[in-house]
Amino acid sequence: MILASLLLATTAPASAIDAERAFAADAQKIGQWTAFRKWADPTAVMFDPQAVWALEFLKDRKDPPRSVEWWPAKSFVSCDGRTAVNTGPWRIEAAKADGYFTTLWMKQPSGEWRWTVDGGDSVATPLAKPAKPVVRAAACGNRALRARQIARIYANPINRTAPPGDSGYQRSADGTLLYNWTVASDGMRRTRVQLWTGRGFATVLDQKVAAPRPRQAT
Repeated sequence: MILASLLLATTAPASAIDAERAFAADAQKIGQWTAFRKWADPTAVMFDPQAVWALEFLKDRKDPPRSVEWWPAKSFVSCDGRTAVNTGPWRIEAAKADGYFTTLWMKQPSGEWRWTVDGGDSVATPLAKPAKPVVRAAACGNRALRARQIARIYANPINRTAPPGDSGYQRSADGTLLYNWTVASDGMRRTRVQLWTGRGFATVLDQKVAAPRPRQAT
């Protein structure tokens, strides 16, 4: 058991950025959807455009001939370092398609990282590949005030809905990182990430994805 723990400590990614990079590298080595399944938490959520359970959605999907490439540009991290949201550009070279991703990561009791929510969108103008990710960590202090503010936020009916419905709310175990997404009936989606500053929650990410265009009848 001790040897197994030591081996895991030397092989498991140390941070969510390391996990993101290993995930992206696996997509190139073992296949796109195979990598998504490998790194997903059992309760992971994706969007199609409505929320779906990722492992059910990916169960029978065959890997494309060329996998998407992506790079973490920013990482928002909880005070305890066990929950993070990464965002950055993606690119499919063969299709000349570009976009951005946003992924919620949680560190498991085993020490392994697993992604729990993954989304993003395409963009008309390619985003620059980051030279080095920017990391922003939440403050750790003023726990009593933080608990009161979390209680008020959680009172919102949107934040009490269990995925994969029309909304989802997750927070780090220490309550310093809050993650919320909502999906309208037409597929329009909004994702918000908040970090504790010591005095309140600051919105560090607020992304909106337009509803997909209706498919033309043939």
